[in-house]
Parts: sequence; structure tokens; C-alpha cells
Amino acid sequence: MTNVTIYDTTLRDGAQAEELNLTTQDKVRIAHKLDELGIHYIEGGWPGSNPTDGKFFDEIKHHTFENAKLTAFGSTHLAKTTPDKDPNLAGLLEAETPVVTIFGKTWDLHATTALGIELPRNLELIANSVAYLKARVDEVIFDAEHFFDGFKHNREYALEALAAALEAGADRIILCDTNGGTLTGEVGEAVKAVAARFPGASFGIHAHNDSELAVANSIEAVRLGASQVQGTINGYGERCGNANLCSVIPNLELKLGIGVIGAENLKRLRLTSNFVSEIANLRPFMRQPFVGSSAFAHKGGIHVSAILKDSRTYEHVTPQSVGNVQRVLLSDQAGKSNILFKARELGYDLDKNDPTVDRLLKELKQKESMGYEYSVADASFELVLREALGKPLDYFHFRHFFVVDAKREEDAEPFTEATVIVDVKGQQEHTAATGMGPVNALDRALRKGLERFYPRLGEIRLLDFKVRVLSGAVRDTGGTASFVRVLIETGDKTDRWTTMGVSHNIIEASWQAVVDAINYKLFKDESAEA
Repeated sequence: MTNVTIYDTTLRDGAQAEELNLTTQDKVRIAHKLDELGIHYIEGGWPGSNPTDGKFFDEIKHHTFENAKLTAFGSTHLAKTTPDKDPNLAGLLEAETPVVTIFGKTWDLHATTALGIELPRNLELIANSVAYLKARVDEVIFDAEHFFDGFKHNREYALEALAAALEAGADRIILCDTNGGTLTGEVGEAVKAVAARFPGASFGIHAHNDSELAVANSIEAVRLGASQVQGTINGYGERCGNANLCSVIPNLELKLGIGVIGAENLKRLRLTSNFVSEIANLRPFMRQPFVGSSAFAHKGGIHVSAILKDSRTYEHVTPQSVGNVQRVLLSDQAGKSNILFKARELGYDLDKNDPTVDRLLKELKQKESMGYEYSVADASFELVLREALGKPLDYFHFRHFFVVDAKREEDAEPFTEATVIVDVKGQQEHTAATGMGPVNALDRALRKGLERFYPRLGEIRLLDFKVRVLSGAVRDTGGTASFVRVLIETGDKTDRWTTMGVSHNIIEASWQAVVDAINYKLFKDESAEA
């Protein structure tokens, strides 16, 4: 099997995705993370096309990379000029990257309609641009734009365009499914034709995902001889995105046995995926194959029972091979195996015949029917588990809370005050606090009453707060009287945890989640000191 290199275009093609915006420093940080992953080529952008890309190439000259070659991207020279006078080619050379990638038209429709030139002139643009650059840089890659559409409409001309690039000195030609509409069988037919026409030539694949086939088309091209795959982390890209390298790489490594980035680097894949999402300020796609948080999550009791015996029963690869973890979810579909797995994960060794397991399973299913979702709130589940085991927490006892919300003028911020009464270590604490809304006021009032007894509560911070309206929950009356589920993510100096509350009253649901968050912090600290 041919050695395969990975060409990442997250910083250029991926940055064209809707809602994705990267600063120069964002691009620098991502480039280093891609280098750590073992990516072979990193396309930094199009010099001169925008200020961010220009600043990136100026900045990146001062950085070194262990594995990756930096690449600048552009087009063939303008039809009205010559390569030595073309500002685009000049910008590519000014970037001073060891590799330059240019795209040219290989679909006759684009040459005659988009560029408005004769077909022979288009071949000249390709040949002249490649030859000019090859005389000045180490490596030139030619992206055959719209190759598969061109191949379908005028096969001979599309192949002539490839020949023009290769004869001019292109080190590699890339077959681009620019519209993303080519079926996998069609990709195979075209790749076979290219391999037959240009034996020994190095070629690759650049697939877009408009038909949800970018990964499949990339793998098919490799199977038939392609030596490079171009794509992006998480499949980011214009319209429906590009070939997702987070799926392409493990499929090549684990399914086809091609050592692309190596087994050790492959374990960094999920970390890299999440890193890029975080830098791009986009939420990771939980159902993304291989690296998503749900990729190895099991909910059905029968599934869990099976994976406890042999994970191969419901996992096509080991989660650890791509840096992921196996997860067991708790829901109304859970069985005893789910309870035993989660309890063991938290350090509680239960026997399947322990009546606690049956009792806890019944309680979880009842609460799930009300809208609780313990699969996303592990901290709340552990508190429920301890209560079922007869080990409830006893740090404080609730007596009363009272919340006042008032808005006195149309443009003024509402005023919120909360009063809380709790019993703590034999004393009754009666505290009040104002806040930015009722939940914040309640949280501040409760902590105000507790921090004198538990000073380390001052370490915790609210990291995320989510409210979801539940449809179909028990006693759901619909509309503004619907049940709501509140999820709170809390963190301290070392950990982060999620708690939950459910009620038709959003303040009560929030109170439940806040109380669980504080109880869990106190329990965690006590366990660490024990």
C-alpha cells in the first residue's frame, strides 16, 4: 500500500465555514497543535487575500515545526498577464513556505464561462504557473479544481489539464471534488483513469462533503492509489464542509492498516479535535465518529451487559486508540449493568444481587420519566447513589428560601434579592444577597450562609448554565408552565462537575442543581482529606 500523507487545510478551507472565525494567533496555535498530531502539510491560507492570512505568514516565519511543512495557497496566474508579473504568484513566493499549492480549472465549463478564456489558454495558465513556481520553491502541488465534474463532462480535457501540470513540474496533482456531489463509484472510476493515464505520478484527493461522502470518497481514492488526502479537522469548511480528517485518519490507520501519523499520535486525535473546536469557539459535535463524546457511549442495558463482557460486541475500535473513552449512560433504558458500571466507575463496588441496585434502577427510571437525565450529570447521580446506599450527605439542611424580582422602569435592570435559611452544624443561618437574577442571588445567599463553616466553597465557580424546556414530561402542561431541566457545570481549582434539577418552576430546578453542586464540592473535599 502506498505511503499516504495528510494535508490539513483547516486554516484556509476550514476557515471558510459559516460561524468560524480565526485570528492570526488562533491560526498559529492550531498550526502547532496539528504539527504535534503528526500532520504532514499545513495549509496556512492565501497570502494577500485578507489581512489575517498575510499576518499569519509574517508571524509563522518565526516558528519551527517538527513534522509539518507549511504551505501557501493560491491560484494560477491571471489570463491577462504573465507569471512574473502576477501579484498572486508574487504573494505566494513572499510567504517563503517550502511548499506552494495552486489551483487551476480542469472543468471546461469553468475555463470558458468563469474565466472567459479559450481552453488552450487555460492549459497555458496551468503550465506557466507551475513551471514558474517550481523554479523557485521546493515543492509545488496542483489542485485540479472541479476535476470530477470536469471528468464527467469532458474527460479528455480534464486529463489534459493534469498532464499540463505534471509536465510543467508539479510534484503532486490533487483531484478535487469541489462541488462535493460526486458519488463514491464515480470517484473510483476517475481515479482508475488517472492512475492508468499517469503511471508513477503522485496524486491525492480533496473532497467536499455536500453529499455526505467526503470521507468515503477520500478512502476510496487512497484504496485505488492516492498518496495524499486533503481535509480539515472536524470537517469544517464551506457549505457542508470538507473531508473530516478526524474520520479519515483513523479509518486509514485502523481499518486499512496504513501508518499515516502513527499509533501514538493517533491517541491525540480527540484532544486535537476538541482543541480546534475550542479555538474556533464552536461546540464539539458529540456524535462525531471516533472523537465525539457519544462515539463510545452506551445506553441500552443489553448493550452495556455485552460490552462489560467484551467491548468488541458494540465497539468497532478501541476508544483509547483515538484518545477517547468508553461511557455508559443512565436513562430509562438502563439495566442493572448500567448501574453496576457507573457505580464501579465512581468507586462503589456493588453486587448485581444487591437490593440497592434494583431500588436505584427503579428510582432512576421514575426520575428519567420526569425529565431527569443522569447521563449528563454524573455528580447528581453520585449523590443519588450515596442516598440509595444509606450514606446521604449531611452538610446542611434546607429550611426556607424567598426570592424577590422587581423591575421599576422599562429600561432599568430588574432588581433581585434572595433570602435563604439553612441549618448548619447545629446553627441556623439566615442570609440574604442580591444578584444578577434569581439563580445568582440564591447561589450567593446560600454560599454566604455556608462559607463560614466551609471556607473552600469560595473556590467554586459556575462554568455553564443550561435550561431546557421538556416536552412529554410527567404533568407537563405545556407552554410557560412546562417542566424545565437545569444543568449547571461547576468547577474549582482541580475539577469540574455537572449537576441537575427538574421542576415546572425554573427557580426550584436551579436551586436543586445549585444545592447538588455545593454538596458535591463538600463531599469531594472531604473525600480528598480522608
